[in-house]
Amino acid sequence: MFRNIAVLGILLMLITGCLQTTTQNDEVKQSNKPKSEFKPESNKGIVTPRNYEDKTGDTLKILSWNVEHFVDGYDNPYTNNKREDKSENMQGRVELLVEALKQADADIVVLQEFEHVQFLKDISKNYLSDMGYAFFADNESPNWYMNVVVMSRVPLGIIYGYGSVTTPVEYTDQETGEQQYETQNRINTRLWSVDVLVNDNYSFLLTGLHLKAGRGARNEAMRMGQIKFLKGQYERFLNEDPDKNILVVGDFNATPDSDELQFMLNGDSPAQFIDNLPENVFSHPAKAPKWRIDHILPNTNMQPELVENSMQVKYYFDKETQDNLADHLPLVAKFLTTDLN
Repeated sequence: MFRNIAVLGILLMLITGCLQTTTQNDEVKQSNKPKSEFKPESNKGIVTPRNYEDKTGDTLKILSWNVEHFVDGYDNPYTNNKREDKSENMQGRVELLVEALKQADADIVVLQEFEHVQFLKDISKNYLSDMGYAFFADNESPNWYMNVVVMSRVPLGIIYGYGSVTTPVEYTDQETGEQQYETQNRINTRLWSVDVLVNDNYSFLLTGLHLKAGRGARNEAMRMGQIKFLKGQYERFLNEDPDKNILVVGDFNATPDSDELQFMLNGDSPAQFIDNLPENVFSHPAKAPKWRIDHILPNTNMQPELVENSMQVKYYFDKETQDNLADHLPLVAKFLTTDLN
């Protein structure tokens, strides 16, 4: 009997020792986890790069700019367009863009009518290497040269590319009065969304866009179809997370009072956005602005983080030089990097 008790005691000691060892090992593993790991509930499995160090501070500055047919010096054989083939009208423009980006000192830069993200990486490497731009993304068209690109100091997560999406074009023919119904998926590469992973406590969905240009019912209908699609996407994101921060930036080719922008801002959808600039603040054309078709629109969840008076249309040079660089003016805005909701 005593022998059995002794054996039982030894077994209990061994089991206790194993449990202690397992607990100690788990504690060691826990303490050695990378400090850069990004783990909000909506982004399980996504981490920041191992050596990433957040230097953004309390605010994040965002710049959005249509830089007008900004192409590299190489002919892309898959793009048949003389502006891209011969790289016309690029004399001195790279240098001007570099100077403007240095002055802006934005944490996130979204450019429209930019040839491709490789070109942006090259500019950053050669001229902006000390500014901390380490993250790049786009949704490049397979056969066109005007794309929307992003570079960022803060990590990017999943990019949602909409180039394969078909959107409706519904309008009334102005000459016949007949209802027209078309569809298009040629220019939806100029729409994308990407998760921006600012820090362990703050993230948002950023959409960069360049909607269909031109006046008239058909062009307006193309923009409206694109916006309706985006609003549907935002409803999906908000159904998953009602508190999700969303920011939409770019060239809408639509003024604040247009049907397209009013549909973006209003309606019964939970995806509600806010235009924080007065209607008399203009962004195009750069030399003599007469309207604003460029916008930075936070949703109602992200609106509280907008730094007061930080959203502006900017000049970095005199009007003539600014116009030589691009026919649009850039927009900037700052946001607090803590969710205030």
